[in-house]
Amino acid sequence: MLWFKSFYSAASALAGIELVNMIRKGQFTPGLSPLQQLVQMPG
Repeated sequence: MLWFKSFYSAASALAGIELVNMIRKGQFTPGLSPLQQLVQMPG
């Protein structure tokens, strides 16, 4: 991954992509970070 200079920036980009997908699917809960929501998802 030559585009990301740090792990933090790569993790932020992936979290944003996952957040957009969750909003599209209607799985977004306001007030929780995308990481917290992924941890709480069943399965």
